[in-house]
Amino acid sequence: MLAFRARAETMGRVTQEQVESFARLALDGIGREFPNKPGHLLTGPESLRTPRELHPVFFGCFDWHSAVHGHWMLVRLLRCHPGAPVAGEIRRALGERFRAEELRAEAAYFGEKENRSFERMYGWAWALRLATELRGFDDPDARRWAERCRPLEQAIVGLAKDYLPRLDWPVRCGFHPESAFPLAQMIDHARATGDAAFEGLLLEKARQFYRGDRDYPVRYEPSGNDFFSAGLNEADLMRRVLEPGEFPDWLDGFLPALGRGECGKLLTPVRVSDLGDGQLVHLAGLNLSRAWAMRGIASVLDGKDPRRAVLEESAAAHSEAGLARVATGHYEGDHWLASFAVYLLSEVGIA
Repeated sequence: MLAFRARAETMGRVTQEQVESFARLALDGIGREFPNKPGHLLTGPESLRTPRELHPVFFGCFDWHSAVHGHWMLVRLLRCHPGAPVAGEIRRALGERFRAEELRAEAAYFGEKENRSFERMYGWAWALRLATELRGFDDPDARRWAERCRPLEQAIVGLAKDYLPRLDWPVRCGFHPESAFPLAQMIDHARATGDAAFEGLLLEKARQFYRGDRDYPVRYEPSGNDFFSAGLNEADLMRRVLEPGEFPDWLDGFLPALGRGECGKLLTPVRVSDLGDGQLVHLAGLNLSRAWAMRGIASVLDGKDPRRAVLEESAAAHSEAGLARVATGHYEGDHWLASFAVYLLSEVGIA
C-alpha cells in the first residue's frame, strides 16, 4: 500500500513522488472501461450501449464524473509540474483523448432530452473545472484542447443556466447531489471566463439557498458514506459569494463555536473501516475534501482570527489522514481519490 502524507508546512506542494503516483492512478483509470457504473437512462433496447459507445472520451474510471476529474487531474499536474518525468506520458495520453470529434459526441449526449439531467450537478461541476484548468494553462496543446472542449463546456453551462432558476431548494447531503460544491466550482468558472450573467445567477442562488443559514447542526456529520461535508462545502462556497467584510460575520452565525474548536466531529478526521467497499471508502475522500474546504475558509480570515488557526490545524490532520489512503490497491478508491488529493495539495480555488 502506498501512503502519501503531508504536514502543515508542506501543504500546497505536491512532491515528485506524488506527481508520478497520482498520475499513474489516473493514466491507468481513464482507459479502463470496466467495471463501470454508467448512470445512463435506458429508454429502449437501442439504449443498451457500452460505456465507450456512450462516452468516447470519459468512459473510464468507473463512472463519468470520475473520468472527467481524472482528466482534470492530469491537466493540473502537467500545468503545475511540466518538467516531471511523467509529463510526456501525460501529454501524449491527453492528446489521444482530447480529440475534436469525440468531444463533440460528449457534448451531443447532453443534447438528448433524456440525458439533460445526467450527472447533474456534480459531474457538471467537474467538467467546468476541467474547462477552467485548460483555459488557464498557457500551453499550445492546452489551448487546442480547450477549444476542442468548448462544445461540452457550452452545453454544461447552458444546462446549468436552464436548471438553476428552477431549483427552489438546495440539496444538502455529503455526496454527489449536494449543491454547494457545484455552485462553488461554477462560480470559479464564470469568473475565469468573464461570464457575468452566469456568475450573477450563481451568486443569486447561493444567497437564496444559504445566506440566512444559522447554527449549522454539526452533530449530524458525518454520515456513513460521505465524501463531502455539506456544512464545510457551504462555508467554502459562501467565502466566494460574500464580501470580505460580510463573510466573517456570516461564519460566526453559521458555526458559532468554531473559534473555540467546538464543532462536533467536523474537526476530527474520520476512520475508514473498509477500503475495498465502494461506499465506505468515500470517507477517505471526506478527509481530503474537508481539508480543502477548511483551508479555503481559513484563507479569507484575518491572521489574528482564532478560527483560522483552528481550521488550519484541523486541515493538516485531515490531509494526513486522507493522503494516507489515496492508493491502496482497491479500485473502489484508486479510481478517484488522487483527484481529490491533487485538488487539496495544489490549492485549487484559493487565491
